[in-house]
Amino acid sequence: MALFEIDEKSSIPIWLQLKNRFIYLITSGYYKPGDQLPTVRGLAADVEVNYNTVSKVYMSLEQDGYIQSKRRQGAFVSDVSDKPGVSISSTAEIVTQEYLKRCFELGMSLEDIEEQFARGVREAKERRRVDG
Repeated sequence: MALFEIDEKSSIPIWLQLKNRFIYLITSGYYKPGDQLPTVRGLAADVEVNYNTVSKVYMSLEQDGYIQSKRRQGAFVSDVSDKPGVSISSTAEIVTQEYLKRCFELGMSLEDIEEQFARGVREAKERRRVDG
């Protein structure tokens, strides 16, 4: 499985999918404090998205304190261990709230959202089973 996968069919904007994935990778310990992130151009090419989209993600991560950019050196993971509300569960809660908000904005009922989410989970399980 690729480190970054974009769901083109998702109602969540691509930049937010990438940002959420970075936050997960940082809070779960995949990326450690001081680790250098891929270059903006490199990641844009790898996931086949616009350079400006990745740049927006990095700027947002920096504003939120997850990374620090150093001119001509790149972007590096900040130590977020003492940052309040930074854990996998709190990050998942934020992502869930964003998902619910977007679904409500689309006019979906709670029942519609639950059905859509369950379908997404089933499809993800199937893809994992097929992909191995």
